[in-house]
Amino acid sequence: MLATSPRPKDEELSRYYESTDYVSHTAKGNSLVNSIYLIARSFTLKGKRKLAQKLVPQKGNLLDIGCGTGDFLQSCLNDNWQCTGVEPGTQPRELADAKGIRTFERLDQIKEKYQLITMWHVLEHVPNLNETLSSIYNLLDQSGTLLIAVPNHLSYDARLYKKYWAGYDVPRHLWHFNQQTMERILRNNNFELKQILPMKLDSFYVSLLSEGYKGMGIIRYIKALAIGLFSNLFAKNNKQYSSLIYIFKK
Repeated sequence: MLATSPRPKDEELSRYYESTDYVSHTAKGNSLVNSIYLIARSFTLKGKRKLAQKLVPQKGNLLDIGCGTGDFLQSCLNDNWQCTGVEPGTQPRELADAKGIRTFERLDQIKEKYQLITMWHVLEHVPNLNETLSSIYNLLDQSGTLLIAVPNHLSYDARLYKKYWAGYDVPRHLWHFNQQTMERILRNNNFELKQILPMKLDSFYVSLLSEGYKGMGIIRYIKALAIGLFSNLFAKNNKQYSSLIYIFKK
């Protein structure tokens, strides 16, 4: 497991999310890369919703931690889930509220129990891992499911781009997980790993961002497509996809 060091003080973390380029908090296609992200998100939302229904067929209470602008929850709300979000950022939380999503600023403000709790690329941002996972454990009902999606620093694209890999996203990403460390951390917090699933589109988007960090021009779109494809092809054998979804039970 890797950790960002030095890292910002907890009270300074919020300012690193205020950039207009941080698309998950603005939902604005103010660049070609951000526009590509928003187009891809329209496809991935459907897949996320289907996975949620597969994990909890009867639906019920769903909590999305780090819900951003609330698009995933809005999709689930339209599919008859009872949805709640946690989002510390004021601007994205207000955007989620405007969509009819009930949101909270902090996890400790929530008292209900949930059948499904999701963290889509959020755990790597959390300053205190054990405290957060303990709170999540207490918020799950007895047969509840926890879904965590995080980048994988052992993927082909991570090893290729090295310091330019967008999956590191320092200093916003404080932790950098692989399959072994994810299972161990969650097991130490009383969760049992049930399944690991790939997020195949992530390799393309992360490669595109990584090429941008290297300062490549228009050719980066072609290179990113090729590297994203190679990353997924290599991962067919070793399962080291660019991003992975972990399914845990209490």
